[in-house]
Amino acid sequence: MKKRLIICFLWLGSLLLLGAFESSAQGSDVYGKGIRVNLDESGQKHFRIISWHQMWLRYNENNSGSMRLGNERERTTDFGIRRSRMLFITQLNPRFMILTHFGINNQNAISGGYLGNDGKRPQLYVHDAWTEYKVYKNYLDVGMGLHYWNGISRSTNASTLNFLTLDAPIFNWATIEATDQFARMIGLYAKGKIGKLDYRVAINDPFLTNTAGVIDSGRAQYSPRNDRAVFQGYFNWQFLDQESNYLPFAVGSYLGTKKVFNLGMGFLQNSEAMWSKNALGDTAYHQMLLLSVDAFLDLPLNKTKGTAFTAYAVYYNYDFGPNQVRNIGILNPASGGGALRGNAFPLLGTGDIFYAQAGYLLPKDLLKGHGKIQPYAAYSTAIFEGVKDAAGAKVPVNVLDFGANWYLEGHHAKITINYRHRPDFTNVNALKYRPEITLQSMIYL
Repeated sequence: MKKRLIICFLWLGSLLLLGAFESSAQGSDVYGKGIRVNLDESGQKHFRIISWHQMWLRYNENNSGSMRLGNERERTTDFGIRRSRMLFITQLNPRFMILTHFGINNQNAISGGYLGNDGKRPQLYVHDAWTEYKVYKNYLDVGMGLHYWNGISRSTNASTLNFLTLDAPIFNWATIEATDQFARMIGLYAKGKIGKLDYRVAINDPFLTNTAGVIDSGRAQYSPRNDRAVFQGYFNWQFLDQESNYLPFAVGSYLGTKKVFNLGMGFLQNSEAMWSKNALGDTAYHQMLLLSVDAFLDLPLNKTKGTAFTAYAVYYNYDFGPNQVRNIGILNPASGGGALRGNAFPLLGTGDIFYAQAGYLLPKDLLKGHGKIQPYAAYSTAIFEGVKDAAGAKVPVNVLDFGANWYLEGHHAKITINYRHRPDFTNVNALKYRPEITLQSMIYL
């Protein structure tokens, strides 16, 4: 009964919030170029500011044994700031560009704080800081700095402003907060377009990680001695409308404004990125090799009604060394109970991952000027080398999400409700599935 009341509360909250806004457009008729200041009459010399917040209200049934503030908690209802960001783009002329991006992530009442042991005063830090030069038309741009021109997949380059679903699946950012800084690395990149081929490649320095020097027998961990260059790239063939690569951030859903069909493939390679103890007790080093193939489709279906269909599918083959696994819980509501506390589950590791998502934009007159609705669903299944039961059989990690976006002013103001069916791996021999329900309020200007 309590669970049903909470679900009703979240749905009611979304309706109340939505009733406060009106919108007559599937995208945005009023946003235009946003906050842009021209520094000359031509507008070629300018700077632009983008700001956004993603706020979460969430009900979570915790994994077994989860603790919050010293007490075991079966379930939690909490508030959180998933993202709060500012991005500045400065253009002296079409040949030179500076991008600066900073903000915070994942703050709730018990985590994300400055000292790491509470939720207060989260660290404001730089996400991106790079300079870029146009070398030759659209064929080649070169830049350097802390950047987001990533390899592996389209989703590894995902924009956080226009997801189709509530959020990214996270395993798309395979080295997040390990050898990268929140999906960014410091290095040199090149990007451009050759016909319908869109490409981006980079060579980077890996960030220092695993400073405690943890090393296991038979299970790879990140090596704190890794100073080998990281090579990465992503290549996609754009069959229909061409997507902009002015910025690295890939759009999750165009809401019927473009006709897009892309096929892509990518990689990330880092020699001696991982280490472990072998059977003799000696230190063994392992290459990190991450590969993907993916497809993205976004089609307007009926322009009069404003309907559209969006779909994305990706296959990842990850090699982090023998039996490597990372358990991650986004905006974790639990403060104790081990690596599998709260909403954490095996999310990254050596093995194979398949992920697919799809959404349908309903007719624009359905709400009679009060925005548009886009139901969606997403599913992932992963087979990790290091996730096995007592009999030694690999146990799949399956996650189901479904929900809906209510667009008040396109992606610029939206409410999202999401239900997640999540595995609890506290006992790998007797899996349970837990519900996680999130209401998101997002606005970006």
